[in-house]
Amino acid sequence: MSERSAAPGGLALVESLVNTLDIETGADSLDTPEGRGRLGVTEAGLADARELRESLRAALLAHAGHPPHRAVAPLGTLLARAPLYVAVDDHDGSARLAPADESTLASRVAAAVAEALVAGTWTRLKACEAATCHWAYYDRSPAGRGRWCSMQVCGARAKMRRYRAKES
Repeated sequence: MSERSAAPGGLALVESLVNTLDIETGADSLDTPEGRGRLGVTEAGLADARELRESLRAALLAHAGHPPHRAVAPLGTLLARAPLYVAVDDHDGSARLAPADESTLASRVAAAVAEALVAGTWTRLKACEAATCHWAYYDRSPAGRGRWCSMQVCGARAKMRRYRAKES
């Protein structure tokens, strides 16, 4: 939906997961083997992936100053079950949190969130304020006050609604 470029680093995984559901049409790429394959989600892990996706969406809405779109499991609760470890590079001694099990989506998401926290980019990943959208996007605006995934679509619709409401 968005013309924006992908989020940096591990946040691209979070953005991709949240954007597997097109709220406006109801299309969910997790319904297809290809869509699940892109994220390493198995048929057995589908319910957990969807629960994680909607908890992430609620957190991204909070980053944009909006209430959750619906009741969801707290993201912290879901990520608390995601094992991470401290990986230390043998060559330069740098360290990072890494998923204990690369096949677990929640662990990969937890590592991405931890990386973004350290980089100071976690709160720049937001969900579009349009109720029919809530698409994840990375806010690159200087002030960090982006509101829509796409100014040409969601932003234009919101502005047109405000204009029409004034004219009524």
